[in-house]
Amino acid sequence: MTSDLVSDTANKHLRRVVVTGMGAITPIGNTLQEYWQGLVSGRNGIGPITLFDPSRHDCRIAGEVKNFEPHAYMDRKEAKRMDRFAQFAVAASKQAIADAQFTINDLNAEQVGVVIGTGVGGLKVLEDQQEVYLTKGPDRCSPFMIPMMIANMAAGLTAIHLGAKGPNSCSVTACASGTNAIGDAFRFIQHGYAQAMICGGTEAAVTPLGLAGFAAAKALCMNRNDDPLHASRPFDRDRSGFVMGEGAGILLLEDLEYAVSRGARIYAEVTGYGVSCDAYHITSPSPDGEGASRAMAFALKDGGLVPSDIHYINAHGTSTSLNDAMETAAIKRVFGEYAYGLAISSTKSMTGHLLGGSGGIEAVATVLALVNDHIPPTINWETPDPNCDLDYTPNQSRPRVIHGALSNSFGFGGHNVTLAFKKY
Repeated sequence: MTSDLVSDTANKHLRRVVVTGMGAITPIGNTLQEYWQGLVSGRNGIGPITLFDPSRHDCRIAGEVKNFEPHAYMDRKEAKRMDRFAQFAVAASKQAIADAQFTINDLNAEQVGVVIGTGVGGLKVLEDQQEVYLTKGPDRCSPFMIPMMIANMAAGLTAIHLGAKGPNSCSVTACASGTNAIGDAFRFIQHGYAQAMICGGTEAAVTPLGLAGFAAAKALCMNRNDDPLHASRPFDRDRSGFVMGEGAGILLLEDLEYAVSRGARIYAEVTGYGVSCDAYHITSPSPDGEGASRAMAFALKDGGLVPSDIHYINAHGTSTSLNDAMETAAIKRVFGEYAYGLAISSTKSMTGHLLGGSGGIEAVATVLALVNDHIPPTINWETPDPNCDLDYTPNQSRPRVIHGALSNSFGFGGHNVTLAFKKY
């Protein structure tokens, strides 16, 4: 069926792709509705780490998912054999399918695929099993260690749980993973390889080793352990590093004709996907924003858009000194003077940085902003930075008519990814 569909569309125009369902497990809400209400109210999901004892660490705060009950989405035996990052992905994917009122059955299963990105994968399982290895010996390691740990298992398990037999893949591009996953899923549908794709990002790297590694790289905020509510402060002059977060954001994308034929509710249209590489440094972005600007420009061109078609940008906005100044410069390179009329915000100010999962929840936020004509805020913006002089929607959400929007993600290794959405 798939090969016939591909050959059928080889000489036809690209298919239009729409968003028909979404799911979210986040530090500010574990359903789509809770997440959106958290965003527009400026809810802060950053607090002291409770998942383990962080007392030996220089950073002791994170955006943890609270009150997550995996058994609402899978039985206890299955949950025990899944790392937390995979549990998040399966849960958010089931939410998205239910939100879309989409049924996977024998008639369409081969045309429904999954692409879910993650930056780290099952780090907690790796840490736990290393301890077993050191204290009890290699023969006591779990036979489920490898399938629980490997990054692709979020996509694999989601397909198993939902019966999706179409294209299945996992993007691992650091903090751009979730956005790459959505863009790749968009391409699968555009080119006729699938009628629907479950896609997004997931992460659960708030672990002792994960925290230690990012702290050693001097990437984390380590001077606000006693003031976690003000630690993540993108574009503010006094930003001092990002705050780790965890969770998952998933979208159901569909071929427009297929969605219309089944009477689906359509949130928005995906129009463009831009990717580039800085080819500059393993952790630092190119300071002039050249690579990031190319990703944004490619997304506009891919979607047949011009700068004035865009009214909102969900920024990567990590709260690190280098990223926020670079992203501001990149936006100016693409949009010129019009950049000063754009509404921009970093929802990481509320959720923290979900690493490979950030692109998933931020694409969801971008679509909801577009649907509701409402801009989520950048909270904790208090002191202007001369290198960050655009409109970052400081501290309070606000209404604004949005016809087009971008979502940016940039990852270690120089990965730059931008998605473009517009009203349907």
